[in-house]
Amino acid sequence: MDKKFTKRLLALHYVFPKSLQKLLPLLAQDPDLTKLEQKSPYELMLLLNIKLEQATKLKASYRQSLTFPLIETYEKYKIIPVSYQHPLYPQNLFELIDPPAVLYAKGDLTLLAEPKKIAIIGSRKASSYSRAALQKIVPPLVENGFVIVSGLARGADAMAHQKTIDLGGRTIAVTGSGFLHPYPKENASLNNIIEEKHLVITEYPPYMEPRKWNFPMRNRIISGLSKGVVVTEAYVKSGTLSTIEHALDHGRDIFAVPGDISSPLSEGPHKLILEGAKPVWNGWQVLEEYQQMTAEKE
Repeated sequence: MDKKFTKRLLALHYVFPKSLQKLLPLLAQDPDLTKLEQKSPYELMLLLNIKLEQATKLKASYRQSLTFPLIETYEKYKIIPVSYQHPLYPQNLFELIDPPAVLYAKGDLTLLAEPKKIAIIGSRKASSYSRAALQKIVPPLVENGFVIVSGLARGADAMAHQKTIDLGGRTIAVTGSGFLHPYPKENASLNNIIEEKHLVITEYPPYMEPRKWNFPMRNRIISGLSKGVVVTEAYVKSGTLSTIEHALDHGRDIFAVPGDISSPLSEGPHKLILEGAKPVWNGWQVLEEYQQMTAEKE
């Protein structure tokens, strides 16, 4: 990697934290970002598809951010920036329509290179049924070396991370805010454990606060990292099912846990099963179906 390019990219991403797709017109014309400072606001407006006023502010902000010791500051706080050119940047994220330009990571970066990753997601209002389902689903996956990916949200996500940790497995949390604003606060101790022993990643610079529109964007990374996605409980209209939409767009295997027909939280998984998701109620089924589906694709 070119360290000078990385410095320029991080400076740009600090003031314009957009996906790679948004930056591509600029990078196509200026691949190493050496000409960015000289570009006029009008040129930036056209290349980045933003308003002229935004382009003017962006140019000034970028020049200022170039003077910040970003790499040294990230290092101080144990934040590892993984640009789209980094050797450990997950190649399957390039299958997304809008891959992250930069991932910010804390923890064991080698987990990104693990080929066996599966996402487990569900409602923030998950009931004890999700916890019971995870008791049957997670152990065989951990035993067979799968890294469990989830979103560190309250409810099913936190249950999936915690169960994996309790079993001595490995987990990746994909968050919807910067590292200076961990969210939600109730998962702070879990977040700390994952940062220290496993891996937390986000596409947002450290100063970014959680915003509701960050989380649907975060969901595409969860599905993009994973070979398959398991859903425990979810409402029909929910962020959980938006993750599934991303997963289907990218050809991921979908597994859903059947539930109580009287529970609204079962409606999401049941709808997925009706639409072709594989119904599963233990981890061995996930492994068997996963291996069979993978073989069919090859």
